[in-house]
Amino acid sequence: MTLLLMLFSLVAVLLLEQVRPLPVKRVVLDPLRALVSRISRRCGYGRGRLTWGLTVLGGTALCAVVAWLLPLLLCVVFTVGVLYLTLGFRHESHFFTDIHLALRMQELGAARRLLAEWRGGQYEDADADEVARLAIEQALVASHRNVFGVIFWFVVLGPCGAVMYRLARFLHDEWGGGQDGVPEEGYGQFARHAFFIIDWLPSRLTAVLFAIGGNFEDAVFCWRAQSVLWPDRGNAVLVASGAGALGVRLGSVPGAEGSDAEILDVGVGDKAGVDDMQATVGLVWRALVVCLVLLALTAVAVWVGG
Repeated sequence: MTLLLMLFSLVAVLLLEQVRPLPVKRVVLDPLRALVSRISRRCGYGRGRLTWGLTVLGGTALCAVVAWLLPLLLCVVFTVGVLYLTLGFRHESHFFTDIHLALRMQELGAARRLLAEWRGGQYEDADADEVARLAIEQALVASHRNVFGVIFWFVVLGPCGAVMYRLARFLHDEWGGGQDGVPEEGYGQFARHAFFIIDWLPSRLTAVLFAIGGNFEDAVFCWRAQSVLWPDRGNAVLVASGAGALGVRLGSVPGAEGSDAEILDVGVGDKAGVDDMQATVGLVWRALVVCLVLLALTAVAVWVGG
């Protein structure tokens, strides 16, 4: 598939999901949980790595075979369908929108509950600015994993790349997050490590997009000087770059949910608050525009050169 057709497919899906958002839990997550559970039972619950390989690599190979067998027009339709299932701002953005609205309406309790549902953990003691700050962090990470990471692997490998990234991320979230059904703790670590490798380059390219879409100098400084302080290096790169680009300070609990853990600041300027949530939306959209423009220029250059 040519880069121009890839760009057309991306734009078509981004517009489609604005008109008709995908019910991702019912259409994607629940079927994937059922599939992984069935594969785990067939493989044996002590063989998590085999389950990971059959799910991620098997799904990727199957998608590649289907795309290869289809004629061009049907391949484009198939690609749009795959992207609709794997890529989209609206997969999680409703959480951010609802939290922002709740905070504007001074409904702090509702905002805390929404944040807990989205991010996990307990936030009964969090004030409005802390809820906003944590929502901004989660939005930066979610925009990468739902959009920019998928786009990277789609451009590299076509629709099978988008499938690979989405399946690897799913097992990272399910197993690496300590969900039920993990055969052994080591397999959660394996799923996290495998996704870290797959996501290493895409996360850094997204950090560059955040820098271009905001304050470039501060974003690069925070990325290079501050992200090394966090144990979760993948998320640290995204949050540090986003904080610098926005000109605010963010702080996340290393390693995840423990409310007693030390909070490390990244970014510059004042602590982020409710007023910075709209600026976060603007940053993500500017990053997407930069991404699409770069892809368009590359596609045109390849077409003219060919």
